[in-house]
Amino acid sequence: MKNFFKIFTGLYILFLVSCQPKELIFEDSICIQNISTIDPMDGLKENQTVIITNGKIHKIGNTDSLLLSADNNIIDGTGKYLIPGLWDAHVHFAYIEEIAPLMFDMFLSAGITSVRDTGGKVDFVKLWKDKALTKPTTAPRVMMAGPLLDGEPNVYDGSDASHPELSVGLSSVEDVISQIETLINKDVDLLKAYEMLSPEQFKKVNELAKANGIKVTGHVPLSMDVISAANAGLNSMEHLRNLELSCASNSDELLAERQKMLADGNDMAGGKLRTSIHTAQRENALKNYDETKADEVLNVLKEKNVWQIPTLALNTFLSNKYFADPEYQKSYLQLPDSIAKHWKNRSNVLKDFPMSEAFAAQVDFNLKMVKKVYEKGIPLMAGTDTPIAYLTPGLSLHEELEALVNTGIPPLEALKTATYNPAKYFNMEGELGSIKENMWADLVILNTNPLEDIQNTRDIEVVIKEGQIYVSEDMKADLKIFRN
Repeated sequence: MKNFFKIFTGLYILFLVSCQPKELIFEDSICIQNISTIDPMDGLKENQTVIITNGKIHKIGNTDSLLLSADNNIIDGTGKYLIPGLWDAHVHFAYIEEIAPLMFDMFLSAGITSVRDTGGKVDFVKLWKDKALTKPTTAPRVMMAGPLLDGEPNVYDGSDASHPELSVGLSSVEDVISQIETLINKDVDLLKAYEMLSPEQFKKVNELAKANGIKVTGHVPLSMDVISAANAGLNSMEHLRNLELSCASNSDELLAERQKMLADGNDMAGGKLRTSIHTAQRENALKNYDETKADEVLNVLKEKNVWQIPTLALNTFLSNKYFADPEYQKSYLQLPDSIAKHWKNRSNVLKDFPMSEAFAAQVDFNLKMVKKVYEKGIPLMAGTDTPIAYLTPGLSLHEELEALVNTGIPPLEALKTATYNPAKYFNMEGELGSIKENMWADLVILNTNPLEDIQNTRDIEVVIKEGQIYVSEDMKADLKIFRN
């Protein structure tokens, strides 16, 4: 009997030992333990452990059920928050070419792991796209449009500092066909249509894009209205540009007037002609804003799934005056000295610049329209137009997120515009934009909860690009953000 009890006791102890959870070892991996994840689709989940292997999210589980051996490479996420890597869906590497070599580091230091370049000389932009492809763990992913596809006269023709050479002027439909063939051979990811295109040219741009399986973004041409542009196949609109012209009770009259101005101003410089049309029509359109007409336009945008990239920080820059904040101006120190000095001087001049009634009306329209777009269910993406208007690469994306939330969009939905939505736009939602197993490990660790205050997206502890870890303080030191 004694032997029986000895055997039974031994088996029982063995059973208890075998039931203890095993400490897991993940070789050549990064283990983020006990962190709160914020997935744009699933929301907040506390007490999570995330395993990263070979640049991808290998496993996610509750920390209590995923017992890690101390031999793992562990990041303690206690009290911290994990979000997907951010996108800036409207940037220009070619707008100030001297800044371009710094933009990769500036984006990564701000948690931006992917960008969408929406206009510039194709060979210049492709240089940065190719560099990012060569070293994907040290640079944000770059999706590019190539030059603005504009009519004649074209706007960004390189005539002055405010109109650098970002566009190509196309005189005919045949020019459109030839240019797009060139761009497709350069592996562009989308096309950017611009304001001086004729309706025939614009329709051809959309036709060729569809045939080649890529999207068309842009400004609604001044020769058209929003509904006709959406019906022609436009996939996304930048800045809400020219939307107010189609939401007026006299929109048909305004369109006829624009078409005449375009025909009569053919000998003017493109930038001047565009400005003259905007000046003549915007205030008129806003004074004649019609809720029923606006709803008609938004319904078409919803039906045709025309995404919106409102660039609110840019559109409201004379009202919110982000550039007047001394803390914001510290970001200029990341730039070449001559540019930093110029930006600071201009910012200090503009901070006291009075806002006209016409500009105030435009700002009010943009803010209200973004909320309407969101409520209508039209998809949004966060983009900035950096480095235009002293929008510092990287930091300005956080200004954009704050601006979106200030319209009444919930913080989680604002995060979605800079994570899941851009990935979905490019049909990449199966590999980017969420915190899910088998996704690329483009991630940001925050010290504070962005769902409580969207400004907490700036409170970055770690950035991870395809499994490569970047510690915020080290990046700031390299970028000399706090240089005196």
